[in-house]
Amino acid sequence: MDKIIYISIFTLLLSTACQDEPTTPNDEIPIVKAESSYAVMLDEDITYAEGLSHDGTSTIAMPQKLDVYYPDNNSTNRPVYMFIHGGGFQGGTKTKPEIIDMAHYFASRGWVFASIDYRTTSDLEGTNFTGIAPQEWIDFTIQNVTTLGDAKTSFAMYAAQRDAKAALRWMVANASTYNMNPDFITVGGASAGAVTTIALGISNQEDFRDEIPISDDPTLSTTNLNETFVVSSMVYFWGSNVKLEVFESVYGESRYDSNDPELFMAHGTNDQNATTTFSEATELESIYDSLGIYNELVPLVGEGHGAWGATVDGKSLSDLSFDFLVERQNLRVE
Repeated sequence: MDKIIYISIFTLLLSTACQDEPTTPNDEIPIVKAESSYAVMLDEDITYAEGLSHDGTSTIAMPQKLDVYYPDNNSTNRPVYMFIHGGGFQGGTKTKPEIIDMAHYFASRGWVFASIDYRTTSDLEGTNFTGIAPQEWIDFTIQNVTTLGDAKTSFAMYAAQRDAKAALRWMVANASTYNMNPDFITVGGASAGAVTTIALGISNQEDFRDEIPISDDPTLSTTNLNETFVVSSMVYFWGSNVKLEVFESVYGESRYDSNDPELFMAHGTNDQNATTTFSEATELESIYDSLGIYNELVPLVGEGHGAWGATVDGKSLSDLSFDFLVERQNLRVE
């Protein structure tokens, strides 16, 4: 009996070990550099889609832009990293200096790094939100908020998610242009961008895409609707799970399951922002642990919200993210 138990345990351990090995043939796994090694090329203000905007008197098809940073090398097999800026869904920019620094960090090591803009409350003037958010999202918001400003934030949350998904579909559609390998996609974000990152990686392909008919939002036809994507890893800086919580409240569906992307989190333990306290990170950690999905939470001890300059054991946020992505995606490092 003891021998049978021993063999069963050994078989289980062997199976677990095999799951940690790369499933992609070694010659198809991207190679990245341990240090900054390449000059960084930049294509700016590329329109990845359009999205509806209201200026108070009329409806506008508003171009949504992204910047692509890529290495000046001959690789035809580059991993992908798309980053989403913060700003409380009120504003923010893809050209935030800290994001540009991160873009150069990863592109100089072999990644194609995209930084995206998306619609915020500044694009939602007036009170007409048809085509901005689906009717059930609008109805839920009206029933649960007390100010027009809060309502606009809710609608901007939906629009931002629609745009982020469109941006990632654009990346897949243009993989050959930048020699990207869509089997190695990372999505990351800070603050509202981390909220959007979590919802992008966890939600189903059709979520934040199919709830609005093209008759209400004709710009959906610009969003590469025929493309799909698989996110391998998510990088989260001081965000929350709030958008998926709203989605669950509106549609009665939880999207978390054991096939979700692996997750790296860095979050200040002294984050005083009401919607992104450190407990949001520990809540996500608990959800992931309950599903048996690999995740790492790095507490930024004593740091508040937006701790871009934080270091842990001498490593920057980019260093820590690099280590996670290389290890968990089994990237080859030179």
